[in-house]
Amino acid sequence: MSYHWDLIEFLLHEIQQSTDEHFKPRLGAEKYAQQLEGAGQPLPNMDRLRAEAAEYERLLLDGGFIEPLPEEAGGTGENYRVTERGSRLLSLIGDSYPNHAGVRQSLDDRGDAALTPEVFDDLAARAAART
Repeated sequence: MSYHWDLIEFLLHEIQQSTDEHFKPRLGAEKYAQQLEGAGQPLPNMDRLRAEAAEYERLLLDGGFIEPLPEEAGGTGENYRVTERGSRLLSLIGDSYPNHAGVRQSLDDRGDAALTPEVFDDLAARAAART
């Protein structure tokens, strides 16, 4: 399995920017598609993209990349914040990381397990040791 890293990166940025709002992955997918369209790229299948974004929300939450915002910080159970692990993921797959394409490929090589804490933390530690 290969993850849609650009969409995951976009969703993590959306979460960072909207901790005061309910996170709606399907709406995030639509915003992502608008960004693609604005850049002159073809629009993806929207139903598939929305479903993929909803699945990524679950995977990111289950893997500890995002967490519900605590009530004392304005959490409603439907808004999130990016965790330290999520920040590492965002950093490693983002264009500003020197070898982001290589990291994405290394994650893809691990298939479905790429977003499990053990697998990702190991890969992130090895990437950090190389820099």
